[in-house]
Amino acid sequence: MTPQAVEALFTRGDGRYLFARWGRPIAPVVFGVAEETLATVKGACEAVVALAGHKMAETDPELGANLMVFFFREWGELLETPNLERLVPDLDPLVGRLRAAGANQYRFFRFDEGGAIKAAFVFVRMDDGLSKLPAETIALNQMVQTILLWSDTAFTDRGPLARTPDGTLVLRPEIAGVIRAGYDPVMPAMAEDASHALRLAARMGRCNDP
Repeated sequence: MTPQAVEALFTRGDGRYLFARWGRPIAPVVFGVAEETLATVKGACEAVVALAGHKMAETDPELGANLMVFFFREWGELLETPNLERLVPDLDPLVGRLRAAGANQYRFFRFDEGGAIKAAFVFVRMDDGLSKLPAETIALNQMVQTILLWSDTAFTDRGPLARTPDGTLVLRPEIAGVIRAGYDPVMPAMAEDASHALRLAARMGRCNDP
């Protein structure tokens, strides 16, 4: 990818560049799915975390679970979830906006003092469109979009996943390269200057060397 293409992945709709990665091991919990789907979601999380070279944990010492993934049919169900309003500020008006927009997914992040991700809340409304997709597709797509703080417009025109000629679902190689480069130990956990994209692009070339 060109530095400009990398920069676009972290340039928000308001023109601001913002990159962040997880600063602590990821401890996931999943709500609203059957046991077999739970294993699929956690397997996708493990695969993406391994790709990044990051770590997972059974629990987070501060939060217990720091990655909460909710699957449901209607946005209003979130308002019935006990104590969720303590974790996600302004939950009531947020649900109203998402319902009005006809959205089927939303991700909310919390950050530590240094700007690294310390928690994420992933909301997936299983509308008719999503219900037709395999669980593996939904799970991998959500985990990829949660491993970094991508721009709100990063995947508007093209998602992070693709299919090989034989139909196998895979992560687009260039997106995988960005994830690996973003978690390179020499890179900062958070960046607000677009020059960071130049460093990412340079690291991607090194990550892809044999």
